Amino acid sequence: MKPITETSMNNDYSIRRRQLLKGAAALGAAGVYGLPLQAFAQTPDPWARAQQIVDRFATPLAFPKRDFVITQFGAKPCKVHQVEGFPTIEAKGQVTTPVPGSPDSHPALKAAIAAASKAGGGRVLIPKGDWYLKGPITLLSNVHVHLAKGAHVYFSANPRDYARDGDYDCGANGRLVLSRWQGNDCLNFSPLVYARGQKNIAITGDDWTSILDGQAGVPFEDGSGPGWWGMNRKGASKGALHQGVNNPANPASLAALAPQLDAATLKRIQGGSADWRADEKFLPALSEAGVPAEKRIFGLGHFLRPCLVEFIDCEDVLMAGYLSVNAPFWIHHPVKCRNVHFSKVRMESIGPNSDGFDPESCDTVLVDGCWFNTGDDCIAIKAGKNTDIGYGPTRNVVIQNSVMNSGHGAVTLGSEMSAGIEHVYAQRLDVRNMHWATDPLNTAIRLKTNMNRGGFLRYFYVRDMTLPNGVKLKPSLYAQDTGSATPAKVATGGGAVITFDCNYASSFDDIRSRPPEVSDIHISNVRASNVQTKDGSFACYQAFVVLGPVARSYNGGEGKPVLPVKNVTISDCDFGTAINAQEPWFVHNATDVTLTNVTIGGKRYDEMLKG
Repeated sequence: MKPITETSMNNDYSIRRRQLLKGAAALGAAGVYGLPLQAFAQTPDPWARAQQIVDRFATPLAFPKRDFVITQFGAKPCKVHQVEGFPTIEAKGQVTTPVPGSPDSHPALKAAIAAASKAGGGRVLIPKGDWYLKGPITLLSNVHVHLAKGAHVYFSANPRDYARDGDYDCGANGRLVLSRWQGNDCLNFSPLVYARGQKNIAITGDDWTSILDGQAGVPFEDGSGPGWWGMNRKGASKGALHQGVNNPANPASLAALAPQLDAATLKRIQGGSADWRADEKFLPALSEAGVPAEKRIFGLGHFLRPCLVEFIDCEDVLMAGYLSVNAPFWIHHPVKCRNVHFSKVRMESIGPNSDGFDPESCDTVLVDGCWFNTGDDCIAIKAGKNTDIGYGPTRNVVIQNSVMNSGHGAVTLGSEMSAGIEHVYAQRLDVRNMHWATDPLNTAIRLKTNMNRGGFLRYFYVRDMTLPNGVKLKPSLYAQDTGSATPAKVATGGGAVITFDCNYASSFDDIRSRPPEVSDIHISNVRASNVQTKDGSFACYQAFVVLGPVARSYNGGEGKPVLPVKNVTISDCDFGTAINAQEPWFVHNATDVTLTNVTIGGKRYDEMLKG
């Protein structure tokens, strides 16, 4: 058989991937090309479309009015005590965890969900108290899991409990589930709350004393490591394996996993970095090589942490009214879901990659009345990475009436966005940044992508955002080879109120042959206030950074255009005082960036920028 090259493998891989994901326990009738487009009335006013999205959620989800209380199925509350761990990834300290030998309420909760499902649906009630679960909450259609006021669910700090009950028997790696990790499909640990292919599901709480606790900063119960956060380089013990170092469990070559590829293509995918067999790099390499998801096996012996909550291919989803803390990885991650309502949820998780809410390849999403205090992006809208684009784009998202404190970006698009993101609306947001002096928010509005992604970011609208404490004042500068004699140092990592970073973490990706397209971004009525420091009163380092795709980062074949960022408007905004008053903005590879009634440091700007 003639070897297959990088340029000829994509069609074959798409067919094989569809066959895999449409197999046993597969993704449902919508298939893997993404959800059928939701119909919205055509209107020239983008905010009218946003209101149509909001109106889709006017009628609450309905469940049969019968309760299945977990104590009726044998659940017993546990006692808790204090141990040494990581309250946040930044500092050691005392953390609360169930005492050794605590009763396991997981079998009872699983039985209650099964009984509710068998009866045709209902509410599974977790009463007030402390509850220890040695395994995930796995939702089924028409089942609503509800945490009463004062109910605190502690998920066990034991990876084996999340590699025990999955659909895929992977031998020594455990029984795993189909998951998606940083935009790539794989078989991995079950998320702590999980559903796949279900309809009409909910997890809710009475208030923010109803707690889902991922215990990510608690040492593993078997003494094997410092906990879930220890699988990341920030929390790993000295000399220990983690997601960012070569894992000997991964083969030294992709040749056996991708025999259809010629030697040159394999070499290109494996790249030149010494750590390409680290789990966080090996998984994207499997995607580039066209290895089907059933052969991307992680779980036990690997270091890809599970999300706290992940739903895949579900429809009519409600997450509401609880507090989520100490997530192993991303906190909430709906994937290829439709009609997702995320309401009045509070997130307190200062851990590595603790994104608050990351809808990926979803259609029709409403975020309303939430509170974010996170170790990474508060909200990051996503749509696949590398060749994993079969779930389709994310579209029709409204974010409103919410509070953002610590985090990397308040509202972020990307960076995993290879299938595209469009029709996103953010309004009436209090980007409070209340921890500005100790753990500041890096940036408020953030778009991030690179030459690995392809795809599009477009039709993104923001209005009525306040920043009473500005954003991070110390810039996170990165050298960008934009073609000038000296590489520009640009505050793409933090320090600007608005950040377009189209060369995000490009050195991480060896394949950079898919230029992204970024256009039609409209931002209005953003108001940033100064904070008083020893050096003066400031709101930001720079008002905004628009770093379009960097042509020198592209390493694919000839003939693909590297398009500028285009059709951006910033109007009726006051960015407060910028520390870098001489260069209050940075623009590269962008056209028609139009400023109208924009104030920086008390000076008004009305002009069109390009660079």
